[in-house]
Amino acid sequence: MSGPFHSLSISGSGMDVYQTWLDAIADNVANINNVSATNEAAFQERFIIAEAQQSRRNGFEGAAVKRMELGDPNGRVVFEPNHPLADEEGFVRLPAVDLSQQMTHMLVAQRAYQANVSAFRSARDAYQRALEIGRR
Repeated sequence: MSGPFHSLSISGSGMDVYQTWLDAIADNVANINNVSATNEAAFQERFIIAEAQQSRRNGFEGAAVKRMELGDPNGRVVFEPNHPLADEEGFVRLPAVDLSQQMTHMLVAQRAYQANVSAFRSARDAYQRALEIGRR
């Protein structure tokens, strides 16, 4: 997108990417304690891969989610002999999701999302002022 509302498009695309990342983080945290039998796959952590959107005519056009990758299906095997899903040796499989890492990612994604919202609002306000000048 080019033209007078280019900065709105760029900020909007950033908000989309960071919202998708926050959704993936929420999914990871919500499933952090999922227990599976050792003969099943563990919950796989979600990773969002984003990329810059380029245009030959105008250069940088924003960002977009390129794909989602999944973490290790093996997770981590933990000894919990009293769990109903425990195998004959007393082990169960848990996701390989680190809560402290997820919380750090959440803070980064929230701050980046907020920065894009701020840039979007600033651009919107500037465009509104320009329209008001044109009305006089």
